[in-house]
Amino acid sequence: MSVRELPTRRDLFKLGGLAAAALSLGACASTKPSTGGQGAAASALRVSLASDATTLDPHKQGDLPSMNVLINVFDTLTVRDTGDQLVGGLAERWESKDDKTWRFHLRKNVTFHNGEPCDAAAVAYSIERLIDPATQSPIVELRLVTGAKVIDTHTVDLVTKEPDPILPAKLSLFGGVIVPPKYIKEKGDKVFAEHPVGTGPFTFEQWQRDSQITLKANPKYWNGKPSVEQLTFKVMPDPSSSLAALQSGELDIVTGLTPDAAQQLGDAPGFKVVTSPGVRTFFVSLDTEEGPLKDKRVRQALNHALDVDTLIASVLNGAAERTPTLIPKQAFGFDASVQPFQHDVAKAKSLLAEAGHSGGFSLKLSSSTADKDIAQAISGQLAAVGVKAEVSLLDPATFKGRLVSDNRKALGEMYFVGNSGWTMDASSNLQSFVRHDRRQSRWNNPQADKLIDTEEQSVDPDTRQEAFTALQKLMIEESPFLYLYQASILYAVSDRVQWKTNANGTLAMATAKLATS
Repeated sequence: MSVRELPTRRDLFKLGGLAAAALSLGACASTKPSTGGQGAAASALRVSLASDATTLDPHKQGDLPSMNVLINVFDTLTVRDTGDQLVGGLAERWESKDDKTWRFHLRKNVTFHNGEPCDAAAVAYSIERLIDPATQSPIVELRLVTGAKVIDTHTVDLVTKEPDPILPAKLSLFGGVIVPPKYIKEKGDKVFAEHPVGTGPFTFEQWQRDSQITLKANPKYWNGKPSVEQLTFKVMPDPSSSLAALQSGELDIVTGLTPDAAQQLGDAPGFKVVTSPGVRTFFVSLDTEEGPLKDKRVRQALNHALDVDTLIASVLNGAAERTPTLIPKQAFGFDASVQPFQHDVAKAKSLLAEAGHSGGFSLKLSSSTADKDIAQAISGQLAAVGVKAEVSLLDPATFKGRLVSDNRKALGEMYFVGNSGWTMDASSNLQSFVRHDRRQSRWNNPQADKLIDTEEQSVDPDTRQEAFTALQKLMIEESPFLYLYQASILYAVSDRVQWKTNANGTLAMATAKLATS
């Protein structure tokens, strides 16, 4: 993690929302007493969230605001540490028994907050509950898992219908949360979703919807009691208000921070803006099945039309890094030899003319209102080559609903979207958007499908890397997307905070400490 001064605001575009592009995830601690609310603990962390959790049932959510709270209440089988390495969580170690079986060896003497044991039976129950269609979980990472088998009290096997070489990585966040069987069976799903019980470093205390979620340190945590006594997530959608609260002592860290809003902090003593590389990539999905976008020359032309470096500098104030395709550079499978499209207006116009569109054409570019400025900037650059991309803005909930619907044309010919590859494997970045039968795919290419199958099913790293490299080259040639950038993790924090996030940017606060004065 590094601290740097953001560049001076340029005047080409005005940034409004773009909360998703920032992927601003972090946390903090402060010895300052809270001026908002009474009886705030001296060793309390107060963290802003841009939006509230949707549910506190970890198996029935698939969004980062919810997971950022839940990762402090629950543990996962594996964990991605601050060095972005996959290490043991509730599982001390694991190995592949055969192509379709992963064995996990669990820590001993771990208990849930209500005292019931966290053992192989609890792990098996959790996995079976997650993959049960009746649970209606939006989490897709365990789609290949057919079941879990208890071997002994502290050993469990996960069985898959096809080889899954990165299953341990999929268990480091959304797919690997372990829940208490007895508590859920006795209390029911509804109570569990509002009063969660896990094995994590913090216990649940209170949820005031659309206001705040309060957690307390777990004194019996298997990995040691957290240094801070209380962790409070405050729902504050407006980054300007959050920054004001930071400076007044009501908050210790501001997440959901846009690059533009970060300028407001200025040189205020005692605070800083922290940036570090993130793994969330942003791109434009193209409908390759009909209209002008069916021609790959048109798709290549649109990629050449975009000046991505200017978009990053002017709209994001430099808080991003260009990606050649959909894969962030930290992920396994990324190939640095694959070069991004060069900004070349003349080349773009030439390709459009070859495809019979010398006079240009019109289409729609859909975007969430949170990302309106980047969408409008993209539209402006496409106009320079004669392509009129009318920006259609949707509120975030409507946009997400259409994105995950069965109607692949619900967002029109083009839409701007971000995707987080939190497993640190390129498979996560590609799984929903490339193979023709996947939920968000709008590209039908047999060669791409074959390469996806190879990287998803092979257990040999070299074979997988070869498939990823070939796939990235094919994606440049066929251009089923407009390739943009991976956003930096960006947040504002008090100097009293001692804490570090990983490239996923999750708000795992077990190691947060108060700086000594």
